[in-house]
Amino acid sequence: MIVSDRLSRPLEVELVIPVRTYDIDFMGIVSNIVYIRWLEDLRLKFLDKNFPIEQQIEQGYAPILAGTEIDYKRSIKLADQVIGRLWLSSLRRLKWTVEAEFICNHELAATATQKGAFVDLQNSRPIPIPEELQQKYFEYQQVNQNT
Repeated sequence: MIVSDRLSRPLEVELVIPVRTYDIDFMGIVSNIVYIRWLEDLRLKFLDKNFPIEQQIEQGYAPILAGTEIDYKRSIKLADQVIGRLWLSSLRRLKWTVEAEFICNHELAATATQKGAFVDLQNSRPIPIPEELQQKYFEYQQVNQNT
């Protein structure tokens, strides 16, 4: 059973993830590439909840990925129940980091880290982390420091 410190997971989102027949490889387990799609689904949910992508595009910028690391702990199969969780683990002047976990039948199946930045849509150059996201992250930290 997974027991986690929820206070150390700023702006966390959770998603029930159905395992589809097309997610399975020839060995009968979820293919490694599927985790990338699941991470994208989690990031989109994170953005919908905390910092809508439509708003970013209107303001002339958008997030980009700079790297992804996944640590596979156990295989996931077609009939398994999967829950994904993603949270903002670090926010610097120009870069952000999110962490994620995939829970399968109440056991940790994989962890992931993704790093990225925001870029100006006109020139594709990195910009400082938008103020709105900085503020949400700061407010989360302040509330949870006082708890």
